[in-house]
Amino acid sequence: MTEIVVVGAVAGGATVASQIRRLDKESNITVFEKDRDMSFANCGLPYYLGNVVDSRDKLLATTPETFYEKKNITVKTHHEVTAIDDVNQTVTVYNHLTSESTTVPYDKLILSPGCSANKLPLDSEIVFTLRNMEDTDAIDDFIITNNVQSALVVGAGYISLEVLDNLHYRGIDTTLIHRSTQINKLMDQDMNQPIFDELNSKNITYHLNEEISNVEGNKVTFKSGKEASYDIIITGVGITPNSDFVKSSNVQLDNKGYIPVNDKFETNVDNIYALGDIITSHYRHVNLRAHVPLAWGAHRGAGIIAEQIAGNSDIRFKGYLGANIVKFFDYTLASSGINPQELSNFDYEMLEINAGKHANYYPGNSKIHLRVYFDKQTRKIIRAAATGVADVDKRIDILTMAMMNGLTVDELTEVETAYAPPYSHPKDLINLIGYSAREK
Repeated sequence: MTEIVVVGAVAGGATVASQIRRLDKESNITVFEKDRDMSFANCGLPYYLGNVVDSRDKLLATTPETFYEKKNITVKTHHEVTAIDDVNQTVTVYNHLTSESTTVPYDKLILSPGCSANKLPLDSEIVFTLRNMEDTDAIDDFIITNNVQSALVVGAGYISLEVLDNLHYRGIDTTLIHRSTQINKLMDQDMNQPIFDELNSKNITYHLNEEISNVEGNKVTFKSGKEASYDIIITGVGITPNSDFVKSSNVQLDNKGYIPVNDKFETNVDNIYALGDIITSHYRHVNLRAHVPLAWGAHRGAGIIAEQIAGNSDIRFKGYLGANIVKFFDYTLASSGINPQELSNFDYEMLEINAGKHANYYPGNSKIHLRVYFDKQTRKIIRAAATGVADVDKRIDILTMAMMNGLTVDELTEVETAYAPPYSHPKDLINLIGYSAREK
C-alpha cells in the first residue's frame, strides 16, 4: 500500500489530502499538524475577533475524528515533523503530548507547513500575534477576561489592517503604528489614501515611522520617546517560513527559506511535493518567480498534486496572477498581477480612471479608482489595482481574467460587461481604460 505523508493540516495540507482521497481510495494518507487545530478558516480569524463571525465553530471546518470518518484520512495534531530523510524516505515526527519522537516511512511526501508570524523581542503578557485558532482563542479570552478597552496594533499589512478594523467594530479604542511610511505594500502607495481617510474619519490614532522600544505592564515606550498605555498589543510584522526541518534533507530552499517548486508542485527531490505559503512558483503572465501566500494558490496546488500522484501528469500549474483584496472599514483595496516593487523589471506605461461605478444618474453612486499597467512593447497587462467603496472586486476579477488570457490593454475595449444603470456604464470603466490606451 502506498504511504502518503502530508506535513501541515490547514488549507494546503487538509485540501491536498482530501483531493488525493477523491482520486485514490486505496493509499494510506497520514497528515501531521504541529498545532492543536486542523482545517480552520485562517482568513476569518480577524472577523471572529470583531464579533462579525459570531461563532468559532463556523471557522472550524472539521476535526481529525470527522475527517477520518468521512475520508479515511488520519490527522495527528500536536505532531511536528522535525526532520526529513529523503534518501531512506522517512520523516521524524515529534509528539508534543508525549514528548516522544518516531520515524515514519513515506512513498510520497507533501510539505505544507506554512509560515509563522514574526514576533517582536518583547517579554510581555499583553503582546499577541494572530496566526491560528489557538492565537485567536487566546486573544479573545484575554479581551473578555481583562475587559479590554484599548489596543495597539503593530504593522500595516493585511492582517494588521483587518485586526484594526475588527477591534474598532468591537468597540475597542485602537491605535496603529508602523515602522515606515510604506503601508499595505501590495497596493500602489498613493492608492492607499483611503486607509488614511478612514483612520481620520473614525478618529483612530496612527503613527508612522514608529516602533515599540519597551513594554512594562500596560505602559508602552516608543522609539520616538513617547509613552502610552494599552490593554492589549497585537502585532502583524511579517512572516517566516516554517522550513527549518527541511534543512535536514536535500530539498532546496531559497535565500529566504522558501521552497521552489516546478509546475507540478514538485521540489528538486523525487517524491517530495510542496504547496501553500511555504513555496515559490511563477507568475502566469510574465517571466518572474512569485511568492503568493494566499488561499487560492494553496487550493489550486492541492488539486494539481493530487492529479500528479494519481498519474494525470498533463495537468500543470500555469502560474499565479496574485489577485488580492482587503476590506478596510467602508473601502475595498484590491490588485492583481505583479506587485509594485516588481514594476522596475519592465518598460511599462500606466493608465488610470477615477469615475463612478455605475450610471451617474442612478442613485447610490460611488467612485472607483482603477489603474492598469501594461508593457510598452507587447501592450499586455502586467498589473491592475483598484480602490473604492463598492464593486472594486468585479473590476479586478475581470482584469485578472484579461491577464490570464494574455489580452492587451487595447483589447479591453472589447470586454463585454453586463450593463444596467445600477451596475455599470454602457462603456464600463474597464472599456474606458482600453479606449484611453488606443488614443495613446
